[in-house]
Amino acid sequence: MEPASSYQQILQFSNRADPYPLYAELRKTPVARQEDGSYVVSTYEEIVALLHDPRVSSDRRNLADPSLGGGQLPSFISTDPPEHDRLRRLTMRHFGPPHSPRKVDSLRGELLQIVTELIDGLADRTQADIVDDFAYPFPVTVICRLLGVPLEDEPRFRQWADELVENLGPGEGDMAERIKKRQATLLTLGEYLSELTDAHRENPGDDILSGLITDEGPDGTMSQHEVIGTGALLLIAGHETTVNLIANGMLTMLRNPWLLERLRKEPDLAIHTIEELLRYEPPVHFLPNRVALDDITIAGVTIPKGSPIILALASGSRDPAHLRDPDHFDPDRPYIQHLGFGGGVHHCFGAPLARLEAQIALRELARRLVNPRLVTDPPPYRPSSTLRGPRHLEVQYDGVNPYSELPAT
Repeated sequence: MEPASSYQQILQFSNRADPYPLYAELRKTPVARQEDGSYVVSTYEEIVALLHDPRVSSDRRNLADPSLGGGQLPSFISTDPPEHDRLRRLTMRHFGPPHSPRKVDSLRGELLQIVTELIDGLADRTQADIVDDFAYPFPVTVICRLLGVPLEDEPRFRQWADELVENLGPGEGDMAERIKKRQATLLTLGEYLSELTDAHRENPGDDILSGLITDEGPDGTMSQHEVIGTGALLLIAGHETTVNLIANGMLTMLRNPWLLERLRKEPDLAIHTIEELLRYEPPVHFLPNRVALDDITIAGVTIPKGSPIILALASGSRDPAHLRDPDHFDPDRPYIQHLGFGGGVHHCFGAPLARLEAQIALRELARRLVNPRLVTDPPPYRPSSTLRGPRHLEVQYDGVNPYSELPAT
């Protein structure tokens, strides 16, 4: 039997805690064809080029083997321009510029209140799971309020999110079986969102779902199917990646106590810290759902039309050809250019909110937890190689500092 390739080893769960030495091996072949016919791209310059190449599709129906294209979220994340642009514009009208330019920033006070209450809930203990007790409930509460999803339904879509995430990207196991599981989960989630959409149509509020249903802008209105697909995307992506960003960030701070101390003294450092975290320990490691619409030659390799393309974002952000000393965490870097939110037309829709959530979360955890330290290092990780982060992050501490208003920044 042939030894496993660097890419195959990265997918193995035994390497989840530290895949970065394997990414260094992977970058020796910037564009590597795999046994299944997919092409893994691992270097910064080549990934950026493909993220902006109109010959690269996000619609898996363009695969040479269409049977591999099932089980996608039916939303703008899996479509190409001009359809992608229309759906994204319709959604952005209720979330950001130009129609809702202050939407995210107006949430700052509410986000701080949620974080404060969660940390207050840790005050009568000396040990907590940062994932279950903080990193998960924080963004889930936020996305439920934004979308108009009853918070009491959260346990239901947490299960759906876990099932979708663990079967979404590259990994071990039978592909046909994984697609079948994704399709079954999407069907159940779609039925739930259909009922919720009907309820919002009868009694619309000031939430995003109500806006998607009732809006009649220059691009027309979304169909019921499009509203459900967009709702599913925002519900899943709106919290899964942020959970990982906060958990990876707390883990990095606990491994670097000097960073905790600096954040306590310099709360504005949280802005640069999050950007460096998105480069150094990103929540998304792969963009697996890309397809070549034509023969594409890059780094001396021709990717045939119809071939699957996998962009190894986490590898590209640590490419030594892109920046110096990439395996060193340094929030003071004068140049922090990363692939943590992808790029091109599919640049992460929720990036402004994720940044703000993570900045507030890590700043407050650093400021209020007294002498926090890891219980287990490395912590147990989630199965997914695509959305990589700790499944649990047990932390001991000596108490919780009382909340006190920080100066406006």
